[in-house]
Amino acid sequence: MRIDIPQEKYLAYETQFPIRWGDMDAFGHVNNVQFFRYLENTRVDWLNSLQYVEPRDGQGVVVVNVFCNFYQQLIYPGDLVAKLYLTELGRRSFDHVVTFERSDALGTIVAAGGATIVWVNFEQGKALLLPEGLRAILDQIQNSQP
Repeated sequence: MRIDIPQEKYLAYETQFPIRWGDMDAFGHVNNVQFFRYLENTRVDWLNSLQYVEPRDGQGVVVVNVFCNFYQQLIYPGDLVAKLYLTELGRRSFDHVVTFERSDALGTIVAAGGATIVWVNFEQGKALLLPEGLRAILDQIQNSQP
């Protein structure tokens, strides 16, 4: 099953990193599992840049679903450009997608995936409203683009 990437999305973060030899599998291409690590690294780097990775007063982010669509095989060597977009903003959660392109073939998406992130109280296991500061940042991203 392929998950549709929303047309309406807001660029929040962009990064680049090398494809590693060890990311490949016996079939000679980057193993699909690696893309979930790429998604995680991109998301964590972005949240870290916003200072929302570390739990605060027993609260923080939890990934409640994750997906990835694979469009082309990816092989070593090279660099990947990851672009993280906000797609939906709720009161307690937000959705995002990440597209991956080779730096030497910009404009050709080799894979795209995303996740739903929920702000929770870890002890209670209960979803909470997004913190005002994080909500303001997400609103600004969404409102600053056409």
